[in-house]
Amino acid sequence: MTVPPVPDLISNALARYPEPVRARLLEVRMLIYTVAAEIGDIGPLTETLKWGEPAYLTEASRSGTTIRLGTIKRWPDDSAVLFNCKTSLVDMFRTVFAADFTFEGNRALVIPAHRALPRAPLMVCLSTALTYHRQKGGGFRK
Repeated sequence: MTVPPVPDLISNALARYPEPVRARLLEVRMLIYTVAAEIGDIGPLTETLKWGEPAYLTEASRSGTTIRLGTIKRWPDDSAVLFNCKTSLVDMFRTVFAADFTFEGNRALVIPAHRALPRAPLMVCLSTALTYHRQKGGGFRK
């Protein structure tokens, strides 16, 4: 799977972050596209800005909820993967992946920019978000 080039709009938004955070957010962006390709039936991703942050939507299929990339005020030197706070996603992730992430309320996974990326758990979280509206009972898609 080829990850599309970073659009100028997204690149400009990421430029405001310190280099370690920006690099981590670009790494997460790549995983979003990788997971979307592995799922295969969610249609193309829409990459845009929401609240000034890179956001990824399954507009064509409406299979998932929006994923945003940014930081949290409490941890400005770490990267964050943000989800709609009205979903049950972060509560599910907290239950299963408490050792892999720090959590911000019911809206974000916080990933230290200077620590190894918990790739496998994050891929499960991204897959679950990209298929959130298809899931019966809100379980994980493995």
